[in-house]
Amino acid sequence: MRRKTDGKWRPAALLATVLLLAGAPWRCVPAADASRKQASGPAPPAMSAAECEVWARERSFARSVADHDAAAFAGHLHPGAVFIGGPQPLRGARAVAEGWAPLIRGEGMRLRWYPEQVVIGGDPDTALSMGPYWLEDARPGADPRYRLGRFISTWKRDGHGTWHVLFDGGGGNAARPATDAEVAALKAALPADCPRG
Repeated sequence: MRRKTDGKWRPAALLATVLLLAGAPWRCVPAADASRKQASGPAPPAMSAAECEVWARERSFARSVADHDAAAFAGHLHPGAVFIGGPQPLRGARAVAEGWAPLIRGEGMRLRWYPEQVVIGGDPDTALSMGPYWLEDARPGADPRYRLGRFISTWKRDGHGTWHVLFDGGGGNAARPATDAEVAALKAALPADCPRG
């Protein structure tokens, strides 16, 4: 999954890896109009207290990447986590953490996301979290600078009441190029608190 030459990360290889990791693996919702719908659509649906726990956990998971905190990132992973993307799925928390290490360090690419909706069905210990994500290519003169899409993740609550991400993926739709204005609209649409029912 990781590509090195002479022990150093190469920008083109890193970009390809990140787009595989962050484009295809989470994204199973069409992204073509994601930011426009996000900024101008209806208010997010109200969530239960348990769904808001997952919402907060997803926010914390996203912060671990934004803060380049590998230990916090790993603490959100289910031991049997499977992240789909690239030539082979990343199976197990250790493999996921290792596969995502360059992205967590922010080597050339920055990934941001937040939950827009969380749903819990018949199993009160399993939840789906969905929302927008965007990638920023931090290299000078990068074109496009941003790519955006939508994610869906499966969370599982353990016996101590802590939620961990179990599955991340679904495939289908890679991230698309986005403008500065589209990304600014996504950032502005992030609610300060979970929309409780």
